[in-house]
Amino acid sequence: QVQLVETGGRLVQAGDSLRLSCAASGRTFSSNAMGWFRRAPGKEREFVATISSRGGTTYYADSVKGRCTISRDNTKNTVYLQMNSLKPEDTAVYYCAARRQSIATVRDSDYDYWGQGTQVTVSS
Repeated sequence: QVQLVETGGRLVQAGDSLRLSCAASGRTFSSNAMGWFRRAPGKEREFVATISSRGGTTYYADSVKGRCTISRDNTKNTVYLQMNSLKPEDTAVYYCAARRQSIATVRDSDYDYWGQGTQVTVSS
């Protein structure tokens, strides 16, 4: 069982930067691919970024490519999402997710564990 706790969400202004963190419990973190997803008000949950278990492979949604960076520290059981040049359309609840497998994937159905989410609000 893996438990995930996201932190770092808050109210920011357009153009600001923000780093989200996701701390994972358990002894398998270094074997788990990790992902970030988000759900904006009135919309479906969507993929943001993913990283393979050792960090060698990353994928990003087109909407955040060039503005966001996903990274991980396997010594701290933590995955990060650095977001720059934030826009009002980035406003959403951001969720961290873990796969039992090591390969990064963009489909939310491939993830086995989910955090409770952290709210990011970007004002214009």
